Amino acid sequence: MINKIKTKMKKLISLKIVIFFLSTFSAVGLAQPDNVLEQYIREGLKNNITLQQKNVSYEKALYSLRSATSLFFPSIELQASYTSGDGGRSIDIPVGDLMNPVYQTLNQLTGTNTFPQIQNVKENLFPNQFYDFHLRTSMPILNTDIIFNREIESSQLQIKEYEIDLYKRELIKEIKVAYYNYLSSLEAIKIYQSSLGLAKEGKRVNETLVKNGAGLPVYILRSESEIENINSLLNEAEKKSKSAKKYFNFLLNRNLDDSVIVDLSDTIDLEIHPKFFSTNSREELKILTSSVEINKSVLSMNKLYWIPKISGFVDLGAQDTRWNFDKDSRYYLFGFQLDFPVFEGFRNSNKVEMAELELRNAELELKKINNAIDLSIQTARNELENSLQNYESSLKQLKAAQGYYGLINKGYQEGINSFIETIDARNQLTTTQILVNINKLKVHIARANYERETVLSNIYFE
Repeated sequence: MINKIKTKMKKLISLKIVIFFLSTFSAVGLAQPDNVLEQYIREGLKNNITLQQKNVSYEKALYSLRSATSLFFPSIELQASYTSGDGGRSIDIPVGDLMNPVYQTLNQLTGTNTFPQIQNVKENLFPNQFYDFHLRTSMPILNTDIIFNREIESSQLQIKEYEIDLYKRELIKEIKVAYYNYLSSLEAIKIYQSSLGLAKEGKRVNETLVKNGAGLPVYILRSESEIENINSLLNEAEKKSKSAKKYFNFLLNRNLDDSVIVDLSDTIDLEIHPKFFSTNSREELKILTSSVEINKSVLSMNKLYWIPKISGFVDLGAQDTRWNFDKDSRYYLFGFQLDFPVFEGFRNSNKVEMAELELRNAELELKKINNAIDLSIQTARNELENSLQNYESSLKQLKAAQGYYGLINKGYQEGINSFIETIDARNQLTTTQILVNINKLKVHIARANYERETVLSNIYFE
C-alpha cells in the first residue's frame, strides 16, 4: 500500500514538472517580438542627424550650466612677473644733506671718525631685476547676478531637453505616416493586380464565347482596353510605392533603396484614447513655461541691481630683486572689493521695464499656444472619429460590392447579365477596395496625429 502511494506521488510530481516546463516553453513561444514599426522608430531615433545635433546642443547647455555653477567656487591663479629697466625718470633723495651734519656732530662729540660722510642718492623709477610671483585666490562673497545666471542656465538646459522630446514626437509621427503610406501603396498594387487578373479572366471568357459563337468580338476589344487602363493605374501605383519607400528610408537615414519589412498584422483600433486629456504634458507648453521662468529670473536680477557685489582675494607669494629669495621676500596680501551702483544714467530702471515687457510677452505667448493646442487636439480627435466612421462605412460598401460583383459575374456567365454590367461591377469593386485602403490609411495617419497631439507616443525607446 505504501509503495503504491509512493509511486502515485512520484507520478504526480513528474506530471507537475512536465506541466511546468510545457507552460514555460509555451509562454516563451507565445511571446511576441517587438512590433516592426517600433523597431523602425528606434532605428530612426538612433540615426536621425537632426536629433543628434539637438543632443549636441543639449550637451553644450549642460556644460554652460556647469560653468555657471562653478562661479560659486573660489578660483586660484598663479600670477608671475619679472621687470627690469634703467634710465628714464628718477627721484633725488637728499640723504647726505640730511645726515652729514648729524654725523659730523657725532664725530665731534665722540672725538672719532666713526660716522662717515655719505652722498645724496638718485634712484630710478624703473625697477631693476624685480620679480613678483604669487597665488591669487579670489571668490565672490555676495553677487546676485551669478545666482540668477545659474537659474537661467538651468532653464535653458530644460528647454533643450524639451526640444529633443518635441522633435522625437514629430519624428515618430512622420515615421508612422511614411510607413503606413508605404503599406497603403503596396495594398493599392495588390488591388490593381487583382483587378487586372479579373480583367484578364473576363477577356478569356469573352474569347471563349466568341469561339463558341455566343459572344461579340467588340467585348474582346473592350476587355483589352480595360486591361491597358488597369496596367496604367498599376504602373502609377508602383511608382508611388517606390517614392514612399525612399522617403521612409530617408527618415531613418538609411540607403534609399534598402528593403522595408512589411508587417501586415496591423489592426484598426476603433477606440479613441484618452477620453480626457490635459495639455500640461505638451513639450511646447513646457518650453514656453521655462521661457517664462527665464524672463522672471531676468526681471528679478535687474530689480536687484542695487545690491552691492562683494568679493575677496588672498595673495600668497614672494617679490624681490636679482632673484633673491628669503624670509623677507615672502608675503601675503588679502583684501575685499565692493561695487555699488550710484548712478548709471537710468540704465538699470530701463532694463527693469524691458524685462517686464519681455515677461508679459512670454506669458501671452504661453496663453496663445495653450489655446492653439486645445484646438489642435479637438481637431485631431474629430479627424480620427471621422476617419473611423468612413472606414467602417467603406467596409460595408466593400462587402456589398463583392456580393454585387459575384452575382453579376455569375449572371454574365449564364447569359443573364451583359458584359458592360460586369465591367461596371468590377470597376465598382476596385473603386471600393481602393476606398477601403485609402480610409484605412487615413485612420492610421489620423491616429498617429492624435497620438502626437495627446503625447501618447512613447519617445523613450531604448
